[in-house]
Amino acid sequence: MVQQQYVELAKALPPRLTRFFARYPPQALLSHATTTPTPTSSTTTTSDTLPPSPKASSTGQQITTGDALTFPNPFRSQKHPITGKWHDPTFSLRRQADLLKLARRHGVEELMPYSVKSTEERLRRRVENGLRVKGTGIGQRVKGKESERTLKGRLEKRRQAMLEMPQMIQTWKERGHGRGWKKWPK
Repeated sequence: MVQQQYVELAKALPPRLTRFFARYPPQALLSHATTTPTPTSSTTTTSDTLPPSPKASSTGQQITTGDALTFPNPFRSQKHPITGKWHDPTFSLRRQADLLKLARRHGVEELMPYSVKSTEERLRRRVENGLRVKGTGIGQRVKGKESERTLKGRLEKRRQAMLEMPQMIQTWKERGHGRGWKKWPK
C-alpha cells in the first residue's frame, strides 16, 4: 500500500524532481526499503541487517543503504577521503533553491536532502538573526539620504528665520532699497 502511494506520487512529480529522486533517493524511502526485504533477493549479507551508522545519519552528509552504497548530500561540499581537498556541491545555491521551490510546490520538500535553502533552515535563521536591518538595534542609526539626515537642521534654521522675521521687516523698512541693507533680499 505504501509502495503504491510512492509510485502515484512519483508519477505526479515533474521530470526534474523525478530525475533528482532517482539519482539521490530520499532517506525515508531508503530506510523503509532496508526494513522490508524484497522477495527477489535470495541472499542476505550482514550489511543488509545492520542499520546505517549513526554518525552518517545525524550529520546529513551521507545516506547508507542496505547494499553499502553511499549517497553524499548533493547540496553540500564534500571532502575527498584520500586527497583531503574539498569538492563543490553538485548543485549550486541557485539550482538548490529552484529544486526546493519545485519540491515545495509538489509537497515533497521534506524528502529533499538538507540544504541552506530549505524552508526550515530559512525560518531557523530568521528566528536566530532577526530582520538584520541596519540601524534597528539599540544605539544604532540608519544612514538615510542626505535630505533625511539634514532635515532637523534645516527645519531649525527655518524656524529661527521665522522668529526673526518681524525684526527683519522692520530693518528693511528703515534701511532697504540701497540705504545700508546688506542682507538678502537685495
